[in-house]
Amino acid sequence: MLTYLILIGGLLGLFLGGDWLVKGASGLALRFGVAPIIVGAVVVGFGTSTPELLVSLQAALGGQPGIAIGNVIGSNIANILLVLGTAALIGPLVLTFADVRKDLLWMTGAVLFLPYAFWSGEVSHVEGLVLIGALAVYLFISLKGSRGEVDDIDAPTSLWIGGGLTILGLVTVMVGAHYLVQSASIIARQFGVSEAMIGLSIVAIGTSLPELATTVMAAIRGERDIALGNIVGSNIFNILAILGITAVVTPIPVDARFLNVDTPVVIGITLLLLALVYFVGRMNRLVGGGMLVAYVAYIALTAGL
Repeated sequence: MLTYLILIGGLLGLFLGGDWLVKGASGLALRFGVAPIIVGAVVVGFGTSTPELLVSLQAALGGQPGIAIGNVIGSNIANILLVLGTAALIGPLVLTFADVRKDLLWMTGAVLFLPYAFWSGEVSHVEGLVLIGALAVYLFISLKGSRGEVDDIDAPTSLWIGGGLTILGLVTVMVGAHYLVQSASIIARQFGVSEAMIGLSIVAIGTSLPELATTVMAAIRGERDIALGNIVGSNIFNILAILGITAVVTPIPVDARFLNVDTPVVIGITLLLLALVYFVGRMNRLVGGGMLVAYVAYIALTAGL
């Protein structure tokens, strides 16, 4: 009974924290004259990727490179298909290419770097440094080019209130995700689910729960820039920062299946998202439902490999 209560508490923490994080990030955007899409990409997107960073570092240092690599690729796939798909089901997302062009192109470039990084069978120290250097350039360009771009959004303009809500929301989301993953794993074992499937489904999806909670709350509140920016920023961070930092700490061996199966999938859906924003500029409930079906199909395929 206690495990189920922890599960419910984790879910509650995710959605309350997601709401506070969106409000606080919007307030910071107003306070500093930074575009909400940049706050969504940098503050919210990077902040909610912290669980992925911790998981990948622990896995690589613990001699489990498959988890470290799979966590990065799996989270990017979940962010696009599961998180954006869910947000689109809640309400159609209007996506203006001009507003997210730079960030989408950086995300696409980061994903297209993966085959090169994986080709030798190891992500080396040097490649890790290249990824971290690219992240520094991205942050510099984003923050430099975003001054003075402010949307009319309903959010606190006080620095202390905005910053406090952002920090409180981020901590609450992370704690909620931790206890949700922990309790769900216990429940899964009680029902005889294998350890492999627990890692594949609960842990992989669990590290994307902060993005899911934050993006869903952003969609409900109508903060579309933060909803998309959170996903774009998180995916950029997953590759440039998480893979980069982990490779700098210790080289990461890459299983051939990541190069042959999962990397083409993440490249394909990233290019699909880019085309969707550029040519259509809208993500309706039908598209959102299709993305969720595609994610279930990917999980089923992965489970069978």
